[in-house]
Amino acid sequence: MNRLEIYKTLRKHVKLSEKRSLSYEQNKTAKYVIYFFSGFMLIYLIFIAIMMSLIANEQSFATRAEFFFGLLPFMLTADFLIRFLAQQTPAQLVKPYLLLNLPRYACVESFILSAMMSTNNLLWLFISVPYVIMSVLFSYGFWSCIGFVIGFQLLIIANSLNYMLWRTMILRNILWWIAPIIIYGLLFLPWIITGSFDKMFNIFAPLGEAFARGNILAYIGALVLLYIFFMINRKVQYHYTMVDTTMSKNTAMKSVTEIHQLDRFGIIGEYIKLEVKSIMRNKNIRNSFIFSVIFTVILSLVISFTDVYSDSFSNKFWIVYVFILMGARALCSGLGAEGNYIDLLMTNKENILKLLHAKYFFYSAMNFLPFIIMIPTIIAGKYSLLAVVAMLCFSIGPVYCIFMQMAVWNKQTTPLNSKMVSKGNVESNWFAVAAEMGAMFGPVILLFVFGTFLSENMTYLVMLLIGISFIACRNLWMRNIYQRLMARRYENMESFRATRP
Repeated sequence: MNRLEIYKTLRKHVKLSEKRSLSYEQNKTAKYVIYFFSGFMLIYLIFIAIMMSLIANEQSFATRAEFFFGLLPFMLTADFLIRFLAQQTPAQLVKPYLLLNLPRYACVESFILSAMMSTNNLLWLFISVPYVIMSVLFSYGFWSCIGFVIGFQLLIIANSLNYMLWRTMILRNILWWIAPIIIYGLLFLPWIITGSFDKMFNIFAPLGEAFARGNILAYIGALVLLYIFFMINRKVQYHYTMVDTTMSKNTAMKSVTEIHQLDRFGIIGEYIKLEVKSIMRNKNIRNSFIFSVIFTVILSLVISFTDVYSDSFSNKFWIVYVFILMGARALCSGLGAEGNYIDLLMTNKENILKLLHAKYFFYSAMNFLPFIIMIPTIIAGKYSLLAVVAMLCFSIGPVYCIFMQMAVWNKQTTPLNSKMVSKGNVESNWFAVAAEMGAMFGPVILLFVFGTFLSENMTYLVMLLIGISFIACRNLWMRNIYQRLMARRYENMESFRATRP
């Protein structure tokens, strides 16, 4: 088999594994929900493109092609961060192929190529294409527009490979976050050193003119950058895939951490201890928790001490997101982590119900972290105390109720420690993604709807009352979740076993 045939075969196997997954039908349904919410985001991107085009047509200090690429550092940084929030790297399903007579890097290369051709990389076309139609087409011509868009897409794909590289390293050690901070900080370095935005703008702006004019050196430079990232990823992804698949190490015994303060809460306290110890001991869960805490703290500080998100949409969106992020990354996986030992949890009556209560109490308590950090915004008058308290209660009320529905519907086991090798296509749980997107945009839509008919204070008062109602009725909806879960427990347990690493 040549490389192209290997690639086609592996792509076919991945698609077949998705269709044969026990969660295929619910993922298929969830994709339509995701498409619905993605439509709103694409409209927002087109709106950004129109605004950029109007500004470019009015300004006189740069050509319209140069204006777009002068803002490249912002777009590359935003692209990197969006991928971290919403996109997983493709599971490296190489274990079944290791004993086959295939070239050494064939499987890894195929998965990297799949990531490069992912539809996620087409997202920025909803900014670049409307922009060239409104600003570049009539000044440069059709073929210049094609060259402009292709050059920009090459940089976006190179950025996606950069994301894949650093996400892999960050999953190994959270300190690798320093590297992308330095890399993207260098893009803004001329602005930081001189204090002049024009210095940074003038460095990147000529790229737009070069791509639009068909400068072969610009395309060669973009392709060389793409090739360098591809080869680095090829080495790194293969190395860590082999580490997770074939290597083992002896683990030294550690002292057991006791949390006696939780003893007073009985069985629920024991399950809170289990959640805490799971975060402390398991690499995947620990890194996900640390990332959630760090990002929540950073976002809370940005909202509190800057005016970056001061427009009407951002003002509402981020006050929602900062409170749901912590729970979203943990609760949207349902009982994915517990799927590794789900049989044990099913041995005693209502064990799962107590576990659900423990998870709810733990992540509700964690939501007080952004609340405390955002106190300066209340003092400064950026947000009212009513608004912050309302979104806190709304997040741990109806939003967490939505997240915890995943305990019923998620049937995929989350690996506790392995990174590059998964089973059952765990990272394509579209149902969980749909629940998270619904929880992100649903409250924002409600704020705008209520705001149309009510004053701002009355809007947040209504949100507060809805949140308190769900919190007060938590025993009812929690038991409903438990009963529905137990009604389909054998189906879920079968899938949990099938998708264990």
